[in-house]
Amino acid sequence: MQKARKLPIAVCATMVVGALALTGCSNGASSNDSSGTSEATAWALTGGTHEQIWKDSFDTWNKENPDSTINVEWFANDAYKEKVRTAIGSDNAPTLIFGWGGATLADYVSAGKVADITDETSSLLEKVIPSIAAGGEIDGKVYAVPNVGTQPVVLYYNKQLFEEAGIAVPTTWDELLKAIQTFKDDGVTPIALAGSSKWTEMMWLEYLFDRVGGSDVFDNIVAGEADAWSDPAVLEALSMAQDLVNAGAFGDSFGSVSADANADVALVHTGKAAMVLQGSWAYGTFLTDAPDFVSAGNLGFAAFPTVAGGTGDPSNIVGNQANFWSVSATASESEQTTAKSYLNSLFSDEYVQAMVDGGDIPPTVGAEKFIEGSDQQDFLKFGYNLVLNSDNFQLSWDQALPSDTSQTLLDNTQQLFNLSITPQEFVDSMNATL
Repeated sequence: MQKARKLPIAVCATMVVGALALTGCSNGASSNDSSGTSEATAWALTGGTHEQIWKDSFDTWNKENPDSTINVEWFANDAYKEKVRTAIGSDNAPTLIFGWGGATLADYVSAGKVADITDETSSLLEKVIPSIAAGGEIDGKVYAVPNVGTQPVVLYYNKQLFEEAGIAVPTTWDELLKAIQTFKDDGVTPIALAGSSKWTEMMWLEYLFDRVGGSDVFDNIVAGEADAWSDPAVLEALSMAQDLVNAGAFGDSFGSVSADANADVALVHTGKAAMVLQGSWAYGTFLTDAPDFVSAGNLGFAAFPTVAGGTGDPSNIVGNQANFWSVSATASESEQTTAKSYLNSLFSDEYVQAMVDGGDIPPTVGAEKFIEGSDQQDFLKFGYNLVLNSDNFQLSWDQALPSDTSQTLLDNTQQLFNLSITPQEFVDSMNATL
């Protein structure tokens, strides 16, 4: 769920000691210089408008707090995964740890790697939608707070291509299959898919599991129930995913397309692909990479199609409640104080306005006053209401599951879309992880 999203991060020391560190980057240790100035550290992700929002926020903090500054290093998605895994296992993490909540955060807490920040962030969390704030809570205590907008996964589409094809955006699975055939006949890739990134393929499974069998299907998997992956809805959903591949929905070279390079989004705004299933963060990428395409009204967005006979609630969504900052428990007291003070200053009116201006869906209560009248109000209203009205917001699977399980899941998902394993082989492999 990057961009701002998807990285299975191992936490416990026994899981991370053997991980490979990236070279050429400084370590995460914070420092106190001889003048008494405390410099905390943070690692953040590059890409889209999120990067600029975080840069502006840290720049403002450092100007206003010259004796308690925060030094930031920037990483691409996959590079960050490797770097932070090693750093946390060796107690050399940055003061502010970027994450996604879920099983990863629970592991952090269990291993004593992040600090309890309940008291220090109480004012901040009064501004946050409760269901999103809950993503940073473990056993009633706060160990992480949102640092960016909420991130449902939506279906983006090129309106001009749909108009030229003479069809409407699909709202049902059958309509999607018909649209795929229409675009194939027109020589257009129906759906852009960054297959080399794996997690982009997983989003299709997340929605299909839910639409076919409802939210209980994956809830049982998270609970570790025996043979939970053998639910009939699972096999049906996996088969439907392979039906898309066999129908040519993603073209012939999707396995070489990278999400880190925004290549899937580019296929849509350049008119080479009609649709892409991506997180809300992709809207900021459209704004950054193709502002004329967006301003001309050529970008459309819709909820994931319904499935006839499925038992899932059509309002259910998948994605990330948000991205989060946690505070390293191994940082010095002064560095932790700096980090906690910074966190409690987030979500000022200026910060929320910057999210809205960048096309980010605010995770805060009462955000309508910022959204109304903004240049991005159509998308933001759509996404904000999608979150507020959802019956279930499923956290991305590679964050909801333990890190070793999620890596197996990602590998199996890629093999499923490559047609190198069958749905039953996928199920058997995943049942072995329970």
